Amino acid sequence: MPTVQRENAGLLRDRITVTVGRDDYMPAFENARKQYARQANIPGFRKGMVPVGMIRRMYGSALFADEVVRTVEKSLTDYIRTEKMEIFAQPLPAPDNDPGKIDPADPRDYSFSFEVGLKPDFEVADPAEANAPLYKAEVTDEMVDGEVERMRRKLGKMTEPETVSQEENVLNVTFQACDDSGAVAEGTPSKSNSLLVKYFSEGKRGSLMGLKKGDTLVLRLGEAFGDKEREWLISDLGLDGNDPESLSKPFLMTVDKIGHVENRELDEAFFKEAYPALGIETEEAFREQIRSEIRSYYDRQARNHLQHELWHHLNEKTRMEFPDDFLRRWLMEGQEKPKSAEEVEAEYPTFRNQLRWTLISDRIVRDNDIKVAREDVTAKMREQVLGYFGGIGMEGHMDWVEGYVERMMKDEDQVEASYRRVLNEKVLQWAESRSTPREQPIGVEEFGKILEQHRHEH
Repeated sequence: MPTVQRENAGLLRDRITVTVGRDDYMPAFENARKQYARQANIPGFRKGMVPVGMIRRMYGSALFADEVVRTVEKSLTDYIRTEKMEIFAQPLPAPDNDPGKIDPADPRDYSFSFEVGLKPDFEVADPAEANAPLYKAEVTDEMVDGEVERMRRKLGKMTEPETVSQEENVLNVTFQACDDSGAVAEGTPSKSNSLLVKYFSEGKRGSLMGLKKGDTLVLRLGEAFGDKEREWLISDLGLDGNDPESLSKPFLMTVDKIGHVENRELDEAFFKEAYPALGIETEEAFREQIRSEIRSYYDRQARNHLQHELWHHLNEKTRMEFPDDFLRRWLMEGQEKPKSAEEVEAEYPTFRNQLRWTLISDRIVRDNDIKVAREDVTAKMREQVLGYFGGIGMEGHMDWVEGYVERMMKDEDQVEASYRRVLNEKVLQWAESRSTPREQPIGVEEFGKILEQHRHEH
């Protein structure tokens, strides 16, 4: 019977040595040799009639080594399972193992050693001690007014005035490189664009007033636009943003079309088009609906931020040690494609952080019996598909959406990714349910800076 010895090899590392004798592997070797003789296809012999002695001479060493190794590996696996050892990845063969010493002519005791990395024992940090803020963004009348105007424009009617008359006019224009006089060389390419008059710099807007379809204007990007608009126009026109001359090159701008969106009246027809399912009849109810949506948006952002803070608390306050030497070696040798020491050092911090969160979340899932049902996964996938289209206008296409989700459910990688997302959400919801966040009023601008800083850090 195989014997197993276990000894400590360092922090959360054990060395396990398995010793097998001839009585452990010889019966399996003899059986494998006979089985091979029955199946071997060797010229000059009928199938199943190859002499066992020939099989021994031709394949005996390989078959013998396979059975010894197989017996060792089974003994190792049985020991880990019986001892209920919680280990990382799979055992790694010790560097001093020498498979070359396995000799069918010398069926004796063979010993092989393996190193295992042990998962640490730890206590998950208490979410109630996080003291994380739950921000309550103030929804102002100005924010509601701005959203009302945006919706009036969005659902407004497009008209085509004869001349440019106001900053809200939309200009469909064509740009061509030219000389200072506006002359365009033959074969010069053109680039079309659509711009609001207010996108131009204040100094240039006056020269646009009164322009008609077909009129032209020579301009330079550095003078005609502010920083934000200039940046994407430079890219759109195929210029080098790092070249100062890009800003001073003249372009001939031709007005192809003038448009203007007439804002909708605040009447019942507009309310019904904006919210067809709510039956809104008055401007007061319309504004209250918008205020509620803005508040819900910032409440979701605040809750997401709270969960991010709880994630930091769980990750940073849970004390945990790792068998770093073993894990580095596993990254280097235990993959299908070996890695260099430099690659391992570059990847290890991220790998270790991901491993830390996996252990924490798995412990929370186990201790609190958190489960993910198939319906949770399909709901997450449905949310993902609708997100592709912004959720707009999909009401009449839900059969197609459900069919797409069913196809996604047949993809193991997609299912695993959605499962992990749902599981992570449930873990953070658990943490939130056990936390005692302090409500903190905050202005929208300041809250936006906090969210942006958090995105930058991650």
